[in-house]
Amino acid sequence: MFFIVALVLLFLLPWPWNVVGFVAGLIAFVGEVLFWNRKVRRGRKTVGAQTLIGKTATVASPCSPDGQVRISGEIWAARCSGGAGLGETVTVVDRDGLTLVVERTRVEDAEAPPER
Repeated sequence: MFFIVALVLLFLLPWPWNVVGFVAGLIAFVGEVLFWNRKVRRGRKTVGAQTLIGKTATVASPCSPDGQVRISGEIWAARCSGGAGLGETVTVVDRDGLTLVVERTRVEDAEAPPER
């Protein structure tokens, strides 16, 4: 953004001030790039199937014991030792390669009001 401002100042200001404005805009641009570079690199990357552990999913095809679940708009292969029917809510507890290990969500947990 500051680079565009620097170019505009270069063409709109009169002679000595256009160079001063352009250099000031370039310095601000370099500062902005350095700021965002440090800010973006600081955060840890959260990617992969391990980020799904603990989330709830909906069974897309019956798990008895293998099936599929829909989580965050994606369909994943799943294994549920207790079995789960179509449309049930399950919780991801582990993963085995690209297969999610899920357990049926207990009814008490799903319907209990949040604690204060």
